[in-house]
Amino acid sequence: MRNIELYFKNFKYSLSKLNLSKINLLAKNLANIRNKKGRIFFLGVGGSAGNASHAVNDFRKLCNIECYSPTDNTSELTARINDDGWNTSFKNWLITSNLNSKDAIFIFSVGGGDIKKKISINLVESVKLAKNKKAKVFGLVGKKNGYTYLNGDVVISIDLIDKQYLTPVSESMQAVIWHCLVSHPLLKINKTKW
Repeated sequence: MRNIELYFKNFKYSLSKLNLSKINLLAKNLANIRNKKGRIFFLGVGGSAGNASHAVNDFRKLCNIECYSPTDNTSELTARINDDGWNTSFKNWLITSNLNSKDAIFIFSVGGGDIKKKISINLVESVKLAKNKKAKVFGLVGKKNGYTYLNGDVVISIDLIDKQYLTPVSESMQAVIWHCLVSHPLLKINKTKW
């Protein structure tokens, strides 16, 4: 019972510490991408890859924004990993997708990438490419010292009391925040059925 209480104590704390102004700024930026007929490329690894896929659905269906995620095409992703390696798998996919200045990448990640620790280098390479192409970099991450947070345009971090809950709370909050965004009056165009 104590572990359950601790988990939800951390979750409630994370909710209470959300930067609502930054979420609103993110909504404005996403609406601007749609107005320019740009695209959003959602990038995530592990559980965040599943969240990226779900977000693609919601932003396309509810907000009429053209969106994609490289992890939705298992054949292409695994071929790129096999032939070129993991570190450039997302970057090369974005190059083939003609990432440009009207577009954005939107990273869902616990750490956001770390060059020194060699973690999520595929996200780091994607951020570098986006900056080079003058595309926007958005993110929902669990750490303020990761590459995405330090180099993105609008990146929301998830604050915690206890770091043992970093991954589950960060990935849960990704879903909470993107559902807030697709419900935002600046973004939502189509109604849900329920």
